[in-house]
Amino acid sequence: MKAINPYLNFNGNTEEVFDFYRSVFGGEFRTVVRYRDTPEANRVVEAERDKLMHIALPVGKDSVLMATDMLESMGNHVTQGNNFCISIFTESREETERIYEGLSAGGKILSPLADTFWGDYFGRFKDKYGVSWMVNFPIRGNHQ
Repeated sequence: MKAINPYLNFNGNTEEVFDFYRSVFGGEFRTVVRYRDTPEANRVVEAERDKLMHIALPVGKDSVLMATDMLESMGNHVTQGNNFCISIFTESREETERIYEGLSAGGKILSPLADTFWGDYFGRFKDKYGVSWMVNFPIRGNHQ
């Protein structure tokens, strides 16, 4: 396994939050992807296309703090309990499938494993204890 990182969900203010985190931790954002820059842009209302689909800020030697704006216009609602998940980056498709199948057993599948437009083999679920997870195998390089 490459890494386990926290992934935070915000209600439209991710950019403000991450500017604050960067002011504390320092460094530069590794990744910034706005909804307007994705194949999903046409599903997002115009007023929300500049919101963040994904942002990543390296913190410390080997950790990355990541987040997204969960858009209510797309049926998402941030509440205590879904405002974070644990994101696992794996080293192979096989490891991704093993971890996904193992941790999701008895839980709720939110996104089945699939190749994504951003270049990861990705799946998302809640385990049987209610913990949210994402499992990623970066097909085209490191997308943390």
